[in-house]
Amino acid sequence: MNPEAVLPATMPRWRLRLIALVESTGFRRLVIALIVLSAVFLGLETVRALPPFWLDALHAANRLILAFFVLEIVLRILAQRGAFFRDGWSLFDLAIVLVAVIPPPGPMQMLRALRIVRAGRLLSAVPTLRRVVDGLLHALPGLGAIIVLLTLILYGAAVMATHLYRDISPGHFGDLGRSLLTLFQVMTLENWPDIAAPLMAVDPWAWVYFVGFILVSTFIVLNLFIGVVVSAIQSKIAIDLGAELDADSRRDAALARDVAALREEIVRLRQSLRDRGNGPDAPAA
Repeated sequence: MNPEAVLPATMPRWRLRLIALVESTGFRRLVIALIVLSAVFLGLETVRALPPFWLDALHAANRLILAFFVLEIVLRILAQRGAFFRDGWSLFDLAIVLVAVIPPPGPMQMLRALRIVRAGRLLSAVPTLRRVVDGLLHALPGLGAIIVLLTLILYGAAVMATHLYRDISPGHFGDLGRSLLTLFQVMTLENWPDIAAPLMAVDPWAWVYFVGFILVSTFIVLNLFIGVVVSAIQSKIAIDLGAELDADSRRDAALARDVAALREEIVRLRQSLRDRGNGPDAPAA
C-alpha cells in the first residue's frame, strides 16, 4: 500500500517514519518469516515424543511471535489509521491475530486449534498469493452459476440412480442421500469401477449411465469450473499489472515534468546571472 495515496501530505514526522517502517521490504520479510516459523512451531507442538523442555520452549516462542504480531497490528493502525480499517486484507490480519490472542472459554477449548490460522496471514503478506485470492473472489459470480448447474446435474442423476439401482446396491443407492454421496465420489473418479461393476453384473447397460454421468459432470462441468477460475485469476493479474504500469507511468511523467521545470529554472537563473554580469554596474574588462 502506498501511504501517500491514503494519508495526507502533511503529517507528523513520527508517522512518516512509522509508515516507512511498516511498508519497508525488510519489515515485510520479517513478518513472513515469523508466520512460517509460527506454523512450524505449532506443528512441532503436536509431536508427542517431544521432551517437556522443548514443548515449553515452543510455547514460549509462540507467545513471543504472537506478541510481535500484536505489535505489528498496532503499528499499522497508528501509521494508517482509518485506511487500515478500509482495507480488507488488513481486517483479515486483525481477525486472525484476535483469534489467536483472545482465550476461548472453557467449553470452546477446541478453538485453540484455530491458532494455525495464523499461517493464513501469508495470503496477505505475499503479493502473489494475494493476487490469487483476489482472482478467486473475482471468479465467484461465474462460479456461482456453474455450482448451480453442477448441483442440478448431481441431484437429477442421484434421483435417477436411486430409482434404478436401490434394489441392486442399497449400500450405494439405497436413498437419495447415499446416491448423492456415491455420485460425488464417482464424479471425482475415485474407485468408480468398483461401484459400477456390481451393478453391471445385474444390469449390463449400467455402464451407459455411469459413462454419461462422468462425461457431463467431470469432463465438462468440472473443467468449465476450472476454466472460469483460471480465466478470472489471469484477468485479475492482468488488471493489477496494468494498474501498476499506469502508476509507474504517472510517476515517470511527474518526474519528467519536475526535471523539465528544474531545467527551466536553472536556465532562468543562469540568464539572470548573465544579465547582472552585463549590466551598467558590471566591472570593466
